[in-house]
Amino acid sequence: MATARVRVNHQIRAPELRVIGPHGENVGVIVLQEALSKASQLGLDLIEISPNAIPPVAKIMDYGKFQ
Repeated sequence: MATARVRVNHQIRAPELRVIGPHGENVGVIVLQEALSKASQLGLDLIEISPNAIPPVAKIMDYGKFQ
């Protein structure tokens, strides 16, 4: 059985995402570059958690804790 591969940071291909902040707050629907910038400023990763949603949902968090 194959496991779905999670996209992280620059692996994410969607032009815009619904972003959830590191404390569970809704950041809103923003473009990918802005989401990556917010995650980088916090020293965290952007992880696509629901790629099939419209728009896809991503969360800002530490990828090491997500695994």
